[in-house]
Amino acid sequence: MAPWTLCWLLVAPAGAAETVVDLSGEVPEDDLDHFFLDLEVPEGTQELEVEHEALGEGDVLDWGLDGPEGFRGWGGGNTEDAVVGEAAASRSYLAGPLTPGTWRVVVGKAVLGDGPHPFEVTVTLRDEATLAAQPERTPYVPAQALETGARWYAGDLHVHDLESGDAVPTIDEVAAFAESVGLDFVFLSDHNTVSQADFLVDAQARWPELLLLPAIEFTTYDGHANALGATEWVDHRIGQPGATIEAAAEAIHGQGALLSVNHPTLDLGSACIGCAWRQELDLDEIDAVEVITGGWLPSGGFFYQGNIALWEGWLDQGARVAAVGGSDDHRAGTGTGTFDSPIGNPTTLVWAEELSHAGILAGIRSGRTVVKLQGPDDPMVELWPDPLPEAGEDPGAHAVFTATVRDGDGAALVWVVDGVAEAPVAVSGDAFSDARTFAEGQRVRVQLDVDDQPRVTTSHWWVGPAEAVDSGTGSAGDTGDTPDRGGCGCTAGAGPAGAVAALLLALGLSRRRRR
Repeated sequence: MAPWTLCWLLVAPAGAAETVVDLSGEVPEDDLDHFFLDLEVPEGTQELEVEHEALGEGDVLDWGLDGPEGFRGWGGGNTEDAVVGEAAASRSYLAGPLTPGTWRVVVGKAVLGDGPHPFEVTVTLRDEATLAAQPERTPYVPAQALETGARWYAGDLHVHDLESGDAVPTIDEVAAFAESVGLDFVFLSDHNTVSQADFLVDAQARWPELLLLPAIEFTTYDGHANALGATEWVDHRIGQPGATIEAAAEAIHGQGALLSVNHPTLDLGSACIGCAWRQELDLDEIDAVEVITGGWLPSGGFFYQGNIALWEGWLDQGARVAAVGGSDDHRAGTGTGTFDSPIGNPTTLVWAEELSHAGILAGIRSGRTVVKLQGPDDPMVELWPDPLPEAGEDPGAHAVFTATVRDGDGAALVWVVDGVAEAPVAVSGDAFSDARTFAEGQRVRVQLDVDDQPRVTTSHWWVGPAEAVDSGTGSAGDTGDTPDRGGCGCTAGAGPAGAVAALLLALGLSRRRRR
């Protein structure tokens, strides 16, 4: 027998019929992270409301909803009721027709205390909607390029809005703050939902100079990752039939999105459920990793060195993973907590041919990124081969690279070769350059230190023809035994124009074909 009760109650206030279904019960005692409460939704239902509460001492449960066709929303830890109708839905949920048939409330076992684990769930089915229609909801269509021309575009890859249950700002509040600090783009990465994508076309019309991009923070109890550019839901309920981390990666890449691991070494126990990355996934499926989450200040980049060590360890195994950063802002820059980090802290710069959905994703995919660990006002560092190869040209067995620092007088430039930091070079003046020659097969990046602390880091270049670079076959998931390596920081400024795609190919930097 199912561990919950089923009770039907018909109420008819003011001519509107309501059917209340009681699905309360006990959390099943099994090893699965999620379970489901089924109910039948009859023909003519116009709105569905789910009330939910965990009653066990110390229990934390997450909540979502599936319809006959699949995903209808994920509120996670939302405390308010979930309401779904044809023309409107509460935050984190999708509006649309209520197809008759079997629906189910999805429950995640985020934290279970020591005692019994009762919960209360009631579902109200209505033949008249109570929510006002939301005409601003429209299917996502990428905006036309807001700007054309190859340059470094500044953005934040990890920002939450109201569609995340643990966040409060509207998309317009996010956009206003992002634009105020000089960003060019921002990804709206809400937890396990795509409801935010329904509002982006409407919001984009009000922000013609700031590119608003969709994403999902793919949130599991063993790690979080951003599905950058995703607009189709990805099943995060690992352990359920067909729900594996491999299937999730395939679903992310299948829609042209990128998989970027978030805060990979952020192990805070129940204070941040599942935040450290422990998923076992082929490194070839990972496109990027947050080397820092939240600005360097006030935490002093507490997890930065661990993130760098993990990243370099993946690259030692042959992976090609770009460095990115994200604020993980939940309050549109208004947070006042000790570790709140506003949008743009840190800032990720992406070398792209244009400011568009496709352009930004292509730049990240190619590994042309620079992370300013604190924010947009940090100095800038660029790293390019010198001279730039022509289209189709093989740079040969050795390559010269030039690092250019702007607005970094008094800082220290650090070359990091195959994960090993070299002696720092003093930076003098507002425009400083340093060139080095490297052998085929080496990988190189630079970081910039300010006051003996990392402040900017670039992604890597690999030296040599593309066929000389091995494909990564390792697995990401172990955050404990990676050797300790020196981190580094650098910034990027206006880079050289030209045939960047041909340049990446010539230097063996193209992404490997996925199996």
